[in-house]
Amino acid sequence: MTIYFYKVPDPYGCFSNFSPHSIHLNGRDWPTVEHYYQAHKFVGTRDEGLIEKIRGVKTPEEAAALGRDRGYEVRSDWEGVKREIMYEAVLTKFLTHRDIQKVLLETGDEAIVEDSPTDYYWGCGAEKTGANHLGKILMEVRSQLRDRAVFTETIVGG
Repeated sequence: MTIYFYKVPDPYGCFSNFSPHSIHLNGRDWPTVEHYYQAHKFVGTRDEGLIEKIRGVKTPEEAAALGRDRGYEVRSDWEGVKREIMYEAVLTKFLTHRDIQKVLLETGDEAIVEDSPTDYYWGCGAEKTGANHLGKILMEVRSQLRDRAVFTETIVGG
């Protein structure tokens, strides 16, 4: 059975980038994955000052609004690096927070889909025809967490 997620209060809402799970990456604390992702659009641009502004806003909704504002210059390599940036942030989130790591691992081998009606890159879109890159990243992270658990049990448990 496919696992769909989208809004934070809904089942599996902890899979959302807007979930209130902080991460620590590149020497900085970030309130959510969304804050980290949106801020990294501006690395090396004339609008690099937005990075700290985005990191400091109170909600992921505010971070998303700033990051999506077309009045700012997005880094030229963004399309080529955005998936890796998202992967790094999502992996860190699930390595950091054991409670949601457990939720992710308990999904077994089920497909995971971000049920966004508007996002055809990260989610599945209204017609369920989107690329679902966020769901794919979650499944990759789940696999990596499983591999780490097996490695740890083998080495530590003997």
